[in-house]
Amino acid sequence: MSRLFCFGLGYCATELGRRLIEEGWTVPGTTAHAEKVERLVEQGFEPFIFDGREALHDVADALQSATHVLLSIPPDADGDPALRCYGDAIAASPSIRWIGYFSTVGVYGDAAGGWVDETTETRPGTIRGQRRVKAENGWIELARASGKALVIYRLPGIYGPGRSAIDQLKAGTARRIFKPGQLTNRVHVEDIATAVEASIDLAPGVHIFNVTDDLPAAPQDVIAYGAELLGMPCPPATDPDDADVSSTARSFYIENKKVSNARMKAELGVKLAYPTYVEGLKSIAGL
Repeated sequence: MSRLFCFGLGYCATELGRRLIEEGWTVPGTTAHAEKVERLVEQGFEPFIFDGREALHDVADALQSATHVLLSIPPDADGDPALRCYGDAIAASPSIRWIGYFSTVGVYGDAAGGWVDETTETRPGTIRGQRRVKAENGWIELARASGKALVIYRLPGIYGPGRSAIDQLKAGTARRIFKPGQLTNRVHVEDIATAVEASIDLAPGVHIFNVTDDLPAAPQDVIAYGAELLGMPCPPATDPDDADVSSTARSFYIENKKVSNARMKAELGVKLAYPTYVEGLKSIAGL
């Protein structure tokens, strides 16, 4: 039986997990939040509590029967929590043949608005990106030493039902941050799941894919289009350097690039359900 163990049953992992459960997979995984356990069980998952700091025997035992492992916990200042606590168990497991890692296109750093692909040198300009490069390298080393398949998914901004411009506009929290020439990249959560399914049985070795849609776009245009769909006034433009813009939000405007998904399409045959934010926001808005 195919068994995917997910470190971090969050937004993307549960979208994938629900699909696999319907196909007959078993999907155990971790959450740091005890209040989420009951809901995860109701959805068909087998949750374990993991706070990212201490290795627990029940998780190590569950890994011994896993066939696949998906990593979606972001690294912290001390590195990747799953690698730190369970790397040896994953490497030693005779049943695990495939490892998937959710990384970020932030590893490329700034390209001054130009295109990047999987052959582009990683030169992250943020602490988040630097931590991701370190984590990627750690999993690459483990996969090569253990002879397992490793698929690294470099993800841009993730959106979908409950997490989109439509939801922000309805909640009154949307910010139309404007920086001339700035382009951002995004992908619908369902298309991430599609890309993982298409690559979940790749052969041993290291495989890297940018999982993004077809249209790098100015972030203010996404908000404006969402407002148009809802028939709402468009929020006023805000400069990213304004004092009321959080440091986290501001950091996303440090780097400017267009991310190519050509390898994903060519090698995995992925057909995006939402090739641009236009199709994605229409679907979320129910149009």
